[in-house]
Amino acid sequence: MTYMHEVFGTHSHSFVSLLSDAEVPIEQISRPVGHTGTTVTERVYCHQLRPVIEHGAVALDRTFPIAGA
Repeated sequence: MTYMHEVFGTHSHSFVSLLSDAEVPIEQISRPVGHTGTTVTERVYCHQLRPVIEHGAVALDRTFPIAGA
């Protein structure tokens, strides 16, 4: 398997941004950019993953609402 960073170099940031904006799960984003897990992906691309993180936070807020809020 050819990884994105081998083919596109710095364009992998754009790749991650596009997938994140499309709400692709981080587990599916991390592998093509050459990461075996999500930890490095989260650390390196944290600014591109904001929509995914925000989407998860909203889902958690709906699932576990704060009493009185």
